[in-house]
Amino acid sequence: MDNSLSASLGKKTIGFKPEIKINKIENKIHSNRIMSKVIKFNQSILLLLIITVFSLSLNAQNYILSWGFEESQNRSVVEKISGIADTLEGNFSIVEGMKGKGLKLDGFTTCLKHDDRKMPVAGDEFTVEAWITLENYPWNWCPVLTTENNETKGYRLMIGPHGQVSMQVAIAEQWVSCTTERLMLPLRNWMHIVGVYRAGKDLTVYVNGEMQAQMPIHGKINYSGRAGCVIGMVAHPDKPSDIHRTWGTLPQYFGLTGILDEVKVYKGAKSESEIAAEYKSYPPKMPDLKPHRLPDIEKHPGRFGAFYTKLKYYDGWDNLWPVEKDPDIVVCFDKLPVKVMFWRGIRYGTSWVSENNNWMSDQSVEAWDDAGNDAEGCFEHMQDRHCRFSHVRIIENTPARVVVHWRYAPVSAYNHTWRVDPKTGWECWIDEYHYIYPDAVGIRKVSWKKGTLGFPRQFQESLPLLHPGQVESDLLHKDFVHVSDYKGNRRPVSYVENPKPLDWNNLEDYTVQQYNFKSENKPFICFEPGNKMVLRENNIVRYNEHGGCNHFPVGQARCDGRTSTTSDRPSHCGSFPISEPVIHETEDREYWNGLYGINDLQMEEVVNLGRSWAYAPKLKITGNDFSSNGYDMSERCYRIVNNNPNSKKLDIVISCSADSPAINPAFVVNNWNSETATVLVNGKPAKDARVGVQHELEGDNLVVFLFLEKNEPVTVTIEP
Repeated sequence: MDNSLSASLGKKTIGFKPEIKINKIENKIHSNRIMSKVIKFNQSILLLLIITVFSLSLNAQNYILSWGFEESQNRSVVEKISGIADTLEGNFSIVEGMKGKGLKLDGFTTCLKHDDRKMPVAGDEFTVEAWITLENYPWNWCPVLTTENNETKGYRLMIGPHGQVSMQVAIAEQWVSCTTERLMLPLRNWMHIVGVYRAGKDLTVYVNGEMQAQMPIHGKINYSGRAGCVIGMVAHPDKPSDIHRTWGTLPQYFGLTGILDEVKVYKGAKSESEIAAEYKSYPPKMPDLKPHRLPDIEKHPGRFGAFYTKLKYYDGWDNLWPVEKDPDIVVCFDKLPVKVMFWRGIRYGTSWVSENNNWMSDQSVEAWDDAGNDAEGCFEHMQDRHCRFSHVRIIENTPARVVVHWRYAPVSAYNHTWRVDPKTGWECWIDEYHYIYPDAVGIRKVSWKKGTLGFPRQFQESLPLLHPGQVESDLLHKDFVHVSDYKGNRRPVSYVENPKPLDWNNLEDYTVQQYNFKSENKPFICFEPGNKMVLRENNIVRYNEHGGCNHFPVGQARCDGRTSTTSDRPSHCGSFPISEPVIHETEDREYWNGLYGINDLQMEEVVNLGRSWAYAPKLKITGNDFSSNGYDMSERCYRIVNNNPNSKKLDIVISCSADSPAINPAFVVNNWNSETATVLVNGKPAKDARVGVQHELEGDNLVVFLFLEKNEPVTVTIEP
């Protein structure tokens, strides 16, 4: 401290100790030095921020394409670099994305097209990146972004049919690919995917900031001469992967199902650290996406009956259908929490659905052409994915019985019908009548005009359905089906090690099958005596897999067979037993019958139920006012005619026995003369008798259903 400062301080500090004041001055100087360092530090931070912003600005200048989807107007989204408003085609929605808003694609119609004749060429090094979350995997390789054309030029970032990611570039007129392993992309998770190209060096794929695949390359890209690019859909129609028959499958457009966000192309090869930093700059989040499970009803009506409705699957699929409010039919029951569904997703084929929404469907009449090169694959209801040749309607709907008519034509993937008559233009049509009763048991009567079906043909194939996310062990026990004849000779069909090869010539005389669902209520089928079954055991390896085929149900691909390798979408599995039922003939029709149902009965009880239908006890009517036409197996009822319009009472004796039991019998009385009826069993009011009147042009028919089990003769009285 100099003397002048000391003198000055001395003059101003009379009465104070000089050393205390000196300490305060030194502290002040020290504080000034600290402040100076803080200022210099802040200047450094400011300089760093300026450099960072400048760097980001340079990076921003290196982006040649960028979509964020924050705003969409008039079905368009602005590409940020060019300012061009790109067209959004098909059905889509703008939803919450990884950053701001994202584009939700339906997998069928959604496509973004960027038409820019001045679009910059990416050069010798570039990076393609995007955020994506998938609801299911595409039918085959599908681009997040592609600049390809028909001359095999350009580049594309692709998603595979088994959850792979691939960076692909066109070199020397062929696609060169760098591809990750399968299932790299889990469903319904936001994933950051990046593809990097370096001419003459390599292709690299990164997922969530980490390198997952790299491949050396030679040469440079042949860039597409056609300006623009496509996002979210194949540029050209293609066939699905994993198909069974090339001639039974046609190419078509398909796209990604899920949400896309922050799709960008960067002029330059980003480093691994830059890609990792980009990934980490986004906070983790989960998309609002759910598995596409087969539909269920929102509210049970609490009574037996058939109901027109519009079953909801998911928006992307539902929006495809140009239908009004009542395209589907559901049959509900008051005593059991099960349903019978006639739904567009199954092409209206009957589905028996358990209390926990496990589905059992069945094959329609199927035919195929073995002629040679012009074969189109299978002709069946599965191929009618738009239900152009398939329709259902409610014929009868009373408290005692529901009758649903399903009419369809077997169709190929080419939308051609089976055996078209060159003179008349008429082809093969199938009429199925389903007579369903309050005990959740019904008849399936399958009928066609003589001479229209021909050979080869197949009538029945059991098709348990898997929801996405389910494997076969979630649906079925290891003894997945039990079969029996009406004598009680019974055996399981199981998942085993090294199952025997399928032998189509080994037909067995079983007449009853019950699928062993992991449900309280299990589906079953009883066939007429004389039925033949083809059985096949399954390999135990499949038990914990999502097996079968997923071109059906719900699939819209023009394909008659696609092996399901992942549990991303519903599939049908099992397929066996396959039965050859007894065929009946009338003057101009042929038909077969099967007794279908779903309930909580044990297998021996199902066999006994089948006996009550296959060997129904004889019926005798007292008096002359009514006459019997016997038991109608095609409707599971006794047919009776009222011959006297003034009749007062119908007395029936059913000759039940252990070999011919009466289990939940039904009666249809033609020309009934009342709007209702009273029912007595052995002279006492019947418990929970179901009575309905079906009004027809020719007259009124009474339908009576009884919850009744008898092994000895029983008298039933029906009075107006």
